[in-house]
Amino acid sequence: MSKILQGKRIYEGFPNNPGEYMKGEDGRWEFCLPTGIHGAINSKAWKIAEHDDGTITVSPSILTTCHNHEYDWHGFLERGIWREC
Repeated sequence: MSKILQGKRIYEGFPNNPGEYMKGEDGRWEFCLPTGIHGAINSKAWKIAEHDDGTITVSPSILTTCHNHEYDWHGFLERGIWREC
């Protein structure tokens, strides 16, 4: 069974809480994964669709690995909802 988390787009500061994401002034998307790991979405590797309600969909799936594997995460961000595969 997949775990899901309602994400939250923020417009100021930095995404520090799991599920938050934001578009920086330079157009780069920053996020805090459901595991609490911070990162950025590389627009050359992923397609980012920005929806009218402010949410985003990122494709293909997002895969992150960390030296501490309990923070690894693989899943989707679809219309602002993080869904683990």
